[in-house]
Amino acid sequence: MTLDEIKAAVDAGNRVHWANSGYVVTCDGLGQYLITFSRNGSAIGLTSPDGTRLNGRPDEFFISESAEVCHEVF
Repeated sequence: MTLDEIKAAVDAGNRVHWANSGYVVTCDGLGQYLITFSRNGSAIGLTSPDGTRLNGRPDEFFISESAEVCHEVF
């Protein structure tokens, strides 16, 4: 997935993951997109600080197969 595809999917309420289902991409109240490890709440930015590079390979991001829509922010 591209950066724009990831952001659009999160904004649409889809549950987007990185690498495995334990990592969830969210958008916080400040508009920051984060990759959060659901087991302990640890998070990093979706991109490098300048916003030009994903923190992960594009092919490692995916939308959950589940029909469940998640709007929670960690």
